[in-house]
Amino acid sequence: MTLNSIGLDTKKTKDLADELNQLLANFQLYYQNLRGIHWNIKGRMFFDLHEKFEELYTDANLKVDEIAERILTLGATPLHTFEDYTKAARVPVGKNISKDEKAVELIVNSLSELLKIERSILEASDEANDEGTNSMMSDFITQQEKTVWMMKAWLGETV
Repeated sequence: MTLNSIGLDTKKTKDLADELNQLLANFQLYYQNLRGIHWNIKGRMFFDLHEKFEELYTDANLKVDEIAERILTLGATPLHTFEDYTKAARVPVGKNISKDEKAVELIVNSLSELLKIERSILEASDEANDEGTNSMMSDFITQQEKTVWMMKAWLGETV
């Protein structure tokens, strides 16, 4: 086993970086979805949702940066083109969504996909003894589970 300068197995960190790049691509699409619904939302819930969507896309933008920096910390290169993002993304694309329920459903569906990827990374980072990635995934998961719960509550649904 070969260790890198931060004490992690180089093979395992390469695999983690690949998974983090997949997460990065999906987060970028999620971010763009949030920008779109922020811009296009209409109706009686406009003011509340416009503000909430801005809060969410600001948070997503910060997470994109954290993910990219973690990929660099692991010695890899973050994806950085829309072509790469669309090839790797599993998050649904939300185009021209202006209705409140459709926008919130898009967020729930997107976060559900992100959570699947994050849980996979969490498991792999645990096996690689990579506490940095593990901690980041744990924090993301905790925050996003709460957002899913809140969005589902807004929809009148349970988790």
